[in-house]
Amino acid sequence: MIGGRVFDASALVAFAGGESIYAAALVWTAVEEGIVLVVPSTAIAAAWAQLPDKDHPVLEVLLNLPVTVVDNLDATRARAVGAFGGDQPDAHALLCADERGFPLVTADAVRYTGIRPPGVDIDQLP
Repeated sequence: MIGGRVFDASALVAFAGGESIYAAALVWTAVEEGIVLVVPSTAIAAAWAQLPDKDHPVLEVLLNLPVTVVDNLDATRARAVGAFGGDQPDAHALLCADERGFPLVTADAVRYTGIRPPGVDIDQLP
């Protein structure tokens, strides 16, 4: 894993819900190698709403890792995400990936068809 990764809501759900061994491997490799994991705050909200209560502690673990960076949605950032257009959690994740040059990790790559900016790589969870 070179560089960092941006996790969208579906990747957070896949990790916290134990649905993807690959997502878990990405997270624990990042911890071992000191690789940044960017998590948009809108993705956290969307994942939190989708996950059952029993999976919330796993998401909390991810959010509190030393390699995790939460991209918060303050007023300035909200305007940038809004200008990006589309579904806000998806736009926020794409904006994070685009600005940092990191691949976007997702369990649903189809949702980014036609809206992905040039240069943003999508890392589809198997």
